Amino acid sequence: MKAIIMAGGEGSRLRPLTCNRPKPMVPVVNRPIMAYCIDLLKKCGIREIGVTLRYLPEAIQDYFGDGSEFGVRLHYFVEENPLGTAGSVKNAAPFLDQTFLVVSGDALTDVNLLEAVNFHRQRGALATIVLTRVKCPLEYGVVITGETGRIRRFLEKPGWGEVFSDTVNTGIYVLEPEALDYFAAGQPFDFSQDLFPLLLREKKPLYGVVLDGYWCDIGGLEAYLRAHEDVLSGRAKVSLPGREVRPQVWAEEGAVIDDGARIEGPAAIGAHTQIGPGAYVGRYSVIGTGCTVQAGASIKRSVVWDHCFIGRGAALRGAVLGNRVQVQANAGVYEGAVVGDHSVIKERSLLKPKVKLWPHKFVDTGTTVSDSLVWGNGVRRNLFGSEGVSGLANIEITPEFTARLGSAFGAVLKEGATVAISSDAYPVSGMAKAALAAGLQSVGLKVRDFGSGTTPMHRFGVRNFGLSGGVHVKFSTQDPDKLRLIFTDAAGADISRGTERKIEQLYYREDFPRAPVFKVEALQYLPGVPEAYLRSLCEYASDQLKDAALKLVLLYEETNLGRFITALSRELGVTVLSYNREGPASRPRQWQEYQDILPSLCAAVVEKGADGGAVIDANADYMILIDERGRIIQDDLFTAILALVALKQRGGPVVVPVTAPRAIDALAARYRAEVVRTKAARQDLWKQALMAQAYEALLHFDALAALVRIFSFTAEQGITLGDLVDEVPAYFVTRREVPVSWETKGMVIRRLIEEKPQQELELIDGVKVYHPDGWALILPDPEEPVCRVFSEGASMEIAESLAEFYTQKIKELLED
Repeated sequence: MKAIIMAGGEGSRLRPLTCNRPKPMVPVVNRPIMAYCIDLLKKCGIREIGVTLRYLPEAIQDYFGDGSEFGVRLHYFVEENPLGTAGSVKNAAPFLDQTFLVVSGDALTDVNLLEAVNFHRQRGALATIVLTRVKCPLEYGVVITGETGRIRRFLEKPGWGEVFSDTVNTGIYVLEPEALDYFAAGQPFDFSQDLFPLLLREKKPLYGVVLDGYWCDIGGLEAYLRAHEDVLSGRAKVSLPGREVRPQVWAEEGAVIDDGARIEGPAAIGAHTQIGPGAYVGRYSVIGTGCTVQAGASIKRSVVWDHCFIGRGAALRGAVLGNRVQVQANAGVYEGAVVGDHSVIKERSLLKPKVKLWPHKFVDTGTTVSDSLVWGNGVRRNLFGSEGVSGLANIEITPEFTARLGSAFGAVLKEGATVAISSDAYPVSGMAKAALAAGLQSVGLKVRDFGSGTTPMHRFGVRNFGLSGGVHVKFSTQDPDKLRLIFTDAAGADISRGTERKIEQLYYREDFPRAPVFKVEALQYLPGVPEAYLRSLCEYASDQLKDAALKLVLLYEETNLGRFITALSRELGVTVLSYNREGPASRPRQWQEYQDILPSLCAAVVEKGADGGAVIDANADYMILIDERGRIIQDDLFTAILALVALKQRGGPVVVPVTAPRAIDALAARYRAEVVRTKAARQDLWKQALMAQAYEALLHFDALAALVRIFSFTAEQGITLGDLVDEVPAYFVTRREVPVSWETKGMVIRRLIEEKPQQELELIDGVKVYHPDGWALILPDPEEPVCRVFSEGASMEIAESLAEFYTQKIKELLED
């Protein structure tokens, strides 16, 4: 016996899930709906199957092929124009030379089809409709049969006033080939609306048989979710992929569920999906192939398709996610919300119930979405943030993204320019570096690979070897799930904001010329860059430092910094007492972990009688110093120490960011020097430092150089680091963060400026308001929908009061 699967449906009521696939390819418990149809036919001994196609036919043909992998033989019949259900089957008429079955490729059922075939043959029927009983028949063809099963009345999709039965057409038919002779080939014709009413009028043997078993027409999103519950609960007697690894929890091959994760069955986990510690997957949830569910994420009664990313603390509640969707840390997607393929929901965003996002949408950080997004793409406002380009490693910062970004950067530079690439020592960073190289080469640039190392090493190499710029790839210390791409100019500084905008424009337009084959040059590894950088650090060191035989307690990442620390300690005669608690890792620790260790590190410095200590991040971009008395030197105090060393060595001017405390002004006044304040952006600090020849300000960008310079100075002067700390006047600063949407940031700053006289304001960066006993700075963040409030006062009470006042002021402006 032969069968036809009708698989031409678009599934418009399932959009956005069917924007990129025909409805029979929509997965139920990680298998296309049509796969269950094939299983059912094969179970009934039917292996010769025709498939009618119209909408995106290649998707079905590519997946199922000739059917051999599924134990059947498939024959495809593609409609050039819409022919309706009966018309599409007639399109396959040469294949249908005997009694045949017709089933719908977008319905889920476990009914015994052979019962229908036997009934059909016993009655000598021309056409037999398989029937079922439903509570709400409005969306189906309603049927009344006589005692023998002969159909007496048929009405397609009635209103309530027309309902005469709860017995409906399932879309499963047993037909004789002669049934197709009642209409011409190539004309649109439908079974329910045209053929069956015609056969009924002409009193042909049209029968209906009510079969027991499960049947669900997956017409809309509610039915789609219900189908998953029915399969998982066993109401639908179909085979589940994978094996039962916990009670009522099915997992496919390669799935990794952390022992600390909580899974409540019934639930299904796809192949090679990873469920992190503390994650929760609730009853009737399905997670597809190759997904990542990070620590603390919570998924309840939701369906997640393949290759999705669910970030730390994210929450899904009765939601459906298409393929390759990202729901980042602490974001929420709620009841009935549907997210189309390749969409990104950034950190702390919220999709309210029933919202639908069409494919390739982008919801920015901290955004609440109340209405569905169909048109536009909602792309991020900027690729560049406060420090280069950042994103989740191998989720946002993928090889494809990175290569395209490299091409855009290369197109901004002159053809034939030579640029450097480097990365930290972690494998994922190296992967992104390789993709960058390909993008740069594709537009005709010469690429020199510095290998692995630190960001300051990269800056030095670009400057020292006279290159046009470069890119360093590193893990973010603030969020070790993220990579950062640091783009540098010929001076080794972060590229200007103007250059950033040009790269963004080219990236989005993909407006970069590809170099001819003969102009694509091979990538060249440039040896000796780490060694040259270390020699330059040793040149900063005074003879007194080498003679002082200092002892320092250091906490750092062995993987990326180990060789630099070892070489420096040997060359400078410094004894390094390592406080590292972990060996090599696949990514660095989070900066907050360093902060948590600080108290015990401070105690170790005192206990071991060391001359000081330091915490250095994995790329030597940031440092926390500890003096010999165990006092912490970071943030504003670190800036003040650098300024004090500069004032003592050469006088002014000193260059500091606009957020720096007034203690630096007091120090500068003592040494009759000028203080130059810059915007908070890294580019501005670097530029102003070069203009003022205040090179010590660049030590903000190089932790190892700062370490050498500061202890060289103390050794020269015969003083301790604590002596420098004692010389810094007391200051009281505090910081707050206020959520402010991207759309209202400009309004907030404008209103604050309008409310104060000009003589009380400073507009170097954001708006700085001066008060008799202090100041407050309101600074919009370039990467997140927040404004940061910095304040300083004559006492901590005043500083806190100013911060609280402006925090509430911003909230009032937003309410207005």
